[in-house]
Amino acid sequence: MDGASGCDGSVLLNNTATIESEQDALPNNNSIRGLDVVNNIKTEVENCCPGTVSCADILAIAAEVASVIGGGPSWSVLLGRRDSLTANQTLANLNLPAPFFTLDELKASFEVQGLNTTDLVTLSGAHTFGRAHCSTFIDRLYNFSNTGNPDPTLNTNYLEILREICPQNATENNLTNLDLTTPDQFDNNYYSNIQDNNGLLQSDQELFSTTGADTIDLVNSFSSDQTVFFDNFVVSMIKMGNIGVLEGDEGEIRLQCNFVNVDSSPLAAVPSKDPKDKLVAQSK
Repeated sequence: MDGASGCDGSVLLNNTATIESEQDALPNNNSIRGLDVVNNIKTEVENCCPGTVSCADILAIAAEVASVIGGGPSWSVLLGRRDSLTANQTLANLNLPAPFFTLDELKASFEVQGLNTTDLVTLSGAHTFGRAHCSTFIDRLYNFSNTGNPDPTLNTNYLEILREICPQNATENNLTNLDLTTPDQFDNNYYSNIQDNNGLLQSDQELFSTTGADTIDLVNSFSSDQTVFFDNFVVSMIKMGNIGVLEGDEGEIRLQCNFVNVDSSPLAAVPSKDPKDKLVAQSK
């Protein structure tokens, strides 16, 4: 999913007089980067194939390319999405999982999108990449659940490292890697990290440290066999890429990814009922 409603490019839209950007939703705030890269890609694509390739499809392809560049799996990206004519910040706040979610809250958030527990654990593995601001996990370091103490599931050595990066009452919102061990490589070390209580976000560690959780066996499986993780990741990414797709006369093909076209009508932005039946596979 790239936006609150699904894979429709809505997250790319900037604030305007009529659009409240999803980029400012709490789960997205200060976490979305590289939007200029998407616009640069769009410009080059428009020069070659005007009005043909949507920003939603560009994001879907970019996700697959990023995986491959980092040493992760490849898959055939389904194409044919169209771009939304609006954004929904309120829905983004409701639908996107927060870094402090419990396991039950994570499951509920994924279930709303038609994603199951295996999808949850699998797609969480995308945190093999990326960075997080101190504000997303600082409560775990000093005042977890208003106890005045750190999160007891956090490895004490890792705790000290994180406290160096994020001092208590600091005014700077520093960044650190989501993956402690191989932050720029797409691999299964994310799962090994949370087995060692080295998950950065509460939502990461919940997958392994929740007593009796059905996610624990999945974490163990993905940690012990990277191929199993990769195979499941491909399935879940394709599944997620089919959520809330616009097709046919729905939405538009944006000329610029961060703004809707001038002559667009918001009445056309209705998701397909069954987008997976219409999308076509990208030739590899």
